[in-house]
Amino acid sequence: MIQTIIIDDEANVRSTTRQILTELRPDIDIVGEAADVSSGISLIENTYFDLLLLDIKLPDGTGFDILEKLNKIDFKIIFIAAFNEYAIQAFKFSAVDYILKPVSAVDLINAIDRVVHLLQAEYSLKLNTLINNNHTNNNHEKRLVLKSVDKIQVVKINEIHRCESDQSYCHFHLAGGNRLTISKPLKEYDELLTEYGFFRVHKSHMVNLAYIKRFERSEGGSVMMEDDTRVPVSFRKRDELISVLEQL
Repeated sequence: MIQTIIIDDEANVRSTTRQILTELRPDIDIVGEAADVSSGISLIENTYFDLLLLDIKLPDGTGFDILEKLNKIDFKIIFIAAFNEYAIQAFKFSAVDYILKPVSAVDLINAIDRVVHLLQAEYSLKLNTLINNNHTNNNHEKRLVLKSVDKIQVVKINEIHRCESDQSYCHFHLAGGNRLTISKPLKEYDELLTEYGFFRVHKSHMVNLAYIKRFERSEGGSVMMEDDTRVPVSFRKRDELISVLEQL
């Protein structure tokens, strides 16, 4: 049995979650519930459990406040959140599972299936990244979890020089000439990194503006990166890129 507790200030959310799990996941045993930070901490410290379903926004603080007051986190967490663009972005950076309110059976069961099969070391890496990103206001100090075929790696945003599409894969070119290949399309990272100083110069290339040496108009247009890599710029992106570079 997977011993589980729920911390959410909305009684109807706790009730719905409990009902879904009772009907669809008989291997889940709800061993406790709480509705705020103070009672949540007490419940966690006095209960043996494997999985925590944790609301982000609570009457006396946040789910993160609970985690920061614990001596250790030796359980797995699925966050429950009302839609909030900043919060959702934080989860995507860390690859930690979350579900949105109102809680749906499909989303909840899929999230549980994913998280219970994660190795504890991998999960801890993701969770620590989420907590770190929640603490820092410096965008360049934020970290991104990247999982390749054979390893999982956490990189700072300012260590990423450029990203290159390769069909359904994405090559991350990092500081020091390192490269990491991820089995996700460039589009996912385009949406995630644009506001952090990245620019999609071509359908197959996205670059960190901080590492551009110059824009070259010859041969249809390209940018020369600090490592002397030339990256093509599509015709429809040229004027927008020039405008952005002029503002730097």
